[in-house]
Amino acid sequence: MQEYTIGRLKGRFVVVWYEKDGKRRRYRLDAETREAAEAEARDILLSATAQKSQLTVEMIWHAYSETVVGRPVHEDMKYTGRSVLPWFGSLRPDQISANDCRAYIADRKRAGIQDGTIWTQLGKLRTCLNWAEKTGLIERAPYIERPSKPAPKERYLTRDEVKKLLSVDCAPHIKLAIRLMLSTAARVTAVLELTWDRVDFSRRQINLRTGEGRRKGRAIVPMTDGLHSALIDAQEAALSEYVIEWAGGPVKSIKKGFKAAAGASGLRNVSPHVLRHTAAVHMAEAGISMDEIAQYLGHTDTRITASTYARFSPEHLRKAARVLEFE
Repeated sequence: MQEYTIGRLKGRFVVVWYEKDGKRRRYRLDAETREAAEAEARDILLSATAQKSQLTVEMIWHAYSETVVGRPVHEDMKYTGRSVLPWFGSLRPDQISANDCRAYIADRKRAGIQDGTIWTQLGKLRTCLNWAEKTGLIERAPYIERPSKPAPKERYLTRDEVKKLLSVDCAPHIKLAIRLMLSTAARVTAVLELTWDRVDFSRRQINLRTGEGRRKGRAIVPMTDGLHSALIDAQEAALSEYVIEWAGGPVKSIKKGFKAAAGASGLRNVSPHVLRHTAAVHMAEAGISMDEIAQYLGHTDTRITASTYARFSPEHLRKAARVLEFE
């Protein structure tokens, strides 16, 4: 804090300090005791010398994006910024209000954007501003109001639908990615980032984690027999270090290829994430414990797994139901 002195002038306490340019500043205080004068002086000094950060949301957005270069979230930030920054980019964080968020939500809804997408977009804004607070760029991150988070989608594939998808004639890297997602319950980003040095044929294990350590939903999982055979064939033809490759290099996205494969199989409302959900549902239906499913999914809290998948278990609430047998 700026150095200051407490003095008296005409029977009243005053606070005195010098600006950087040497200019003397003096304020008369209302305090009647020395202790109260100290407290009041500090408030006045902070108010008089504090300078609001000139960082705008757009500047913070790009600064945060630089910290995640090379990760899928970096592309997400660029894409999401096209919607968020025209609304919030020129504002300072302390200028954002709940009304601004509500106006954004209303505008996005008028444009036909679903609540889930809006929830994610404003979540990215919240993440940016919280990061700025934690790193000391801003004093306090504002509250970012979001619409209610939609209930999770229930879509998953039956065994017959899985067979249809796997039988489709599509590019080899698309088919291998589909096999990996179904057999490891991995997210599509984890599959696309998988390298051969993390495929252990001797132990028949796949390490979905990267060198960055803890990543969302990453685990070490065993290979199924079918996946083991598919990976052996793929490694023999490999031209790069990446398991999923195209023209000798890594693949950034399989959206188009996956959509074409799903369409050719006659399946509707299928995304790569549906395959992860499918794997978890089938494990739950087979009576696999929530703890094991959580490990497969890379969840750190089994309660998260149970809240989504426990109801698919054949024993879910059965013990409780037996207590209610009154016949």
